[in-house]
Amino acid sequence: MTSFYPSQVIEYLYCPRYTYFEYVLRIPQNEEKYHKVQRGREVHDEKLEQNKNYLRKKIGVQQKWIDHYMGSPQLRGKVDEVLSLEDGSYAPLDYKFAVWKDRVFETYKQQLYCYALLIEETFGANVNKGFLVYTRSKHKLVEIPINQTSKNEVMESTEKMLEIIERNKFPKATTYKKRCLNCTYRNICIK
Repeated sequence: MTSFYPSQVIEYLYCPRYTYFEYVLRIPQNEEKYHKVQRGREVHDEKLEQNKNYLRKKIGVQQKWIDHYMGSPQLRGKVDEVLSLEDGSYAPLDYKFAVWKDRVFETYKQQLYCYALLIEETFGANVNKGFLVYTRSKHKLVEIPINQTSKNEVMESTEKMLEIIERNKFPKATTYKKRCLNCTYRNICIK
């Protein structure tokens, strides 16, 4: 069975054709060309190094695992930090090379939902929230609620992604046509 990285689930949710072009036709995105993606990866690595000995007492962290890779039949990925909290629950923490602008992007939430499922599978613990750290806003910490409905949507997405791959199924494009403007596949996609 194929398992997916959170970024692949996010791409699918952005437009199902990402899954088709990248995993059925095997046409890579070449996202390394984009400066923000590359810089984000560099800052991410720097922050992991700087925060290895830092426990977040104000959110009740009992224990943490840094840069923790996990896998399940549906998902796989590396979480910046897996936190064990005072109430017995666990939570993912993810660093973002971004400025806090009083709202959380849906892609950031989807990534946390994926991590929540991985943590529940790996640690056998309940995950009902996650945290984002905005590195370009003085490391602002934002708490994100994670409910079962959100986790179920991720699981449904992985099932639909598998169907596209296994059946070589060309899916409908996103209904949000503005997304097509910056798509790495816009030159080969049939509108």
